[in-house]
Amino acid sequence: MAATGSENESDANGVATTAAVVGASGFAGGELLRLLAGHPEFDVTQATSREYANKTVGSVHPNLRGQNLRFTEPTDLESVDVLFAAAPHGVAMEHVDEWRDIADTVVDLSADFRLQTEAQYEEWYDGHSAPEHLEGSVYALPEVSREKLPGANLLAGGGCNATATILGLLPLYEAGLLDDAEIVVDVKVGSSEGGTGGGPAASHAERSGVVRPYAATGHRHEAEIEQLFGRSVSFTAHAVDMVRGASATSHVLFEETPSKADLWSAYREAYDDEPFVRTVAGGGGVYRYPEPKAVAGTNHAEVGFELDEANGRVVTFSAIDNVTKGSAGQAVHAANVALGFEETAGLEFAGLHPVGAP
Repeated sequence: MAATGSENESDANGVATTAAVVGASGFAGGELLRLLAGHPEFDVTQATSREYANKTVGSVHPNLRGQNLRFTEPTDLESVDVLFAAAPHGVAMEHVDEWRDIADTVVDLSADFRLQTEAQYEEWYDGHSAPEHLEGSVYALPEVSREKLPGANLLAGGGCNATATILGLLPLYEAGLLDDAEIVVDVKVGSSEGGTGGGPAASHAERSGVVRPYAATGHRHEAEIEQLFGRSVSFTAHAVDMVRGASATSHVLFEETPSKADLWSAYREAYDDEPFVRTVAGGGGVYRYPEPKAVAGTNHAEVGFELDEANGRVVTFSAIDNVTKGSAGQAVHAANVALGFEETAGLEFAGLHPVGAP
């Protein structure tokens, strides 16, 4: 067994929950290692990377230099309780059978098991090579699927743009306010969304100072939003000059506009008991609406809204850290619920202020 990466406590039976991170050299993989190192229940026993096999995790992730853990080859995986997969799209569906043989629970951060049917993958991706696993997967956004997570053994992390959009609109959906409305979504995202292999468009020189539409129509994350809400949305994504963060602004056009009291009631009903969602709607000061900077490095989401009665419109806002709440933090949160751990375990970091650009 590889050297462990943390000094985590054992469970009530004196046995730690072992975890492996596949694709651990990427941004999401590094974030998983950071979060799991501070988790009271998990003991990370393996972190895989073909490119960096035998190197320390700190040589790739400088914030993890204190961890006594080295990357291993993906082919050398050993049995663990939970396997977190942070590999690119297409990898998990090719390896899911072997992963489920060696792990009781698989948590996949890619898009491979987010959608429910093979037909959706034919439409939005390039098909699916293991569709028999789709029906048994559970969407790993606890605010949406908490009741389905306990005991689940294949968890499918949501896309960061979809997560930001869904969290902003979810209270309106649950209150039945979206039924006859038109929805137009504009998401702005940081460069880390492209991963460590993001290509020329993600380089600092090309990214600096831009607000660049990169998916004017047909973004793949639309599929997750439409799957949940049961209706189409108009969705556009922009690349902007930040590293971490996703900010979703949704324009909801009504025939009969809800009142501000209706909106407050919907958001309070949806989120008053949620440990990682904060409602930020107007108010005073500099941070009047949700901002990615305010949640950088955390598993928190900020959501808010503004009512435009004159135009029959509600504008919703939501902000997350795409690497944490939009990926690794969401995965750990979902695993906590699935395994019966405290929901907030390993995710208590509240962020920093002031901070530089996220």
